[in-house]
Amino acid sequence: MNRIDLSKYEIRTDLIIENNNIKSDYLDEEIINDDLKVTTVNIDNNKSNILKKKKGTYITIEFTDITNYEDREKVKEVLIKQVKKIIELSNIKEKDSCLIIGLGNRKSTADSLGPKVIDKITVTRHLFILNTNIKEGFRNVSAISPGVMADTGIETYDTITSIVNKIKPNFLIVIDSLASSSIDRINKTIQITNTGIHPGSGVGNNRKELSKETLKIPVIAIGVPTVVDAITIVNDTTNYLFKHLSYIKNNYQINKLIFSRGKNYKNDINKTDLSLDEKKEISGMLGGLSDEDKKNLIGEVLNSLNYNFIVTPKEIDFLIDNLTNVISDALNHSLHKEI
Repeated sequence: MNRIDLSKYEIRTDLIIENNNIKSDYLDEEIINDDLKVTTVNIDNNKSNILKKKKGTYITIEFTDITNYEDREKVKEVLIKQVKKIIELSNIKEKDSCLIIGLGNRKSTADSLGPKVIDKITVTRHLFILNTNIKEGFRNVSAISPGVMADTGIETYDTITSIVNKIKPNFLIVIDSLASSSIDRINKTIQITNTGIHPGSGVGNNRKELSKETLKIPVIAIGVPTVVDAITIVNDTTNYLFKHLSYIKNNYQINKLIFSRGKNYKNDINKTDLSLDEKKEISGMLGGLSDEDKKNLIGEVLNSLNYNFIVTPKEIDFLIDNLTNVISDALNHSLHKEI
């Protein structure tokens, strides 16, 4: 049998916690409640070489739902705390001016998070320019959505560099949609980092880096995974199939030949799995592969057929609106004490 080189089929993700080389002792986890968790990863030079990620702090907020007011408020309060934390870690002073950049394509719903957040940012720079008597507790904030190269013909980096050189903010906050290698994290994760961002990297459309190294001022990036590729969907579905069959085996009622699915089915199903022998019995060679090898094999098939589509949930419009409200409110509260 000829061996297939699968190394080129890298799974798409922008999230540090999905890095294949990350170790459990790198993670500092804080459980807020059953539905909310914050994970901090501090990367030094040694970890940077291992993970192939830039040195700095990465904060990941994972939640179950933001489609109702109570859950949105919980996530918002945690996000405010973490944004203030990353600002402090970046040595940004209370009166430093800020430029907020909303990356993405307003015409594509899954990529419209950045531009929509910009629409709801409380901007104040014009008041400072006009020497208006601004109440103490408001920061000098400006905001812009530069669009995408397909619409403007201008590289995003060039647009932002020109603006930064002209208005000279003390730091940037960049908002963008990300990609994930897990269906569980789509629209349910917010990543904050002071290492900057590579726009479009998660979907193979890598643009110039926006970071302190390239722009000479601190760059804080806030991103939410809104899309996932077909490789991930097929792989995660296979894994859930094995867990589902294991759950049935452990919970069916013999006299009725049925099984009971409890209210916490998702949590319960993640606590069980088939043995390696059982997986092989059900799906042969595929069942004996490691998760990474299985993803690579699926990638070999779908990429060869050009069927590795990038997809998003059907309710993405509603989710983007909710995420927009959470992130814009959190930024306004974090940057302006009086809000």
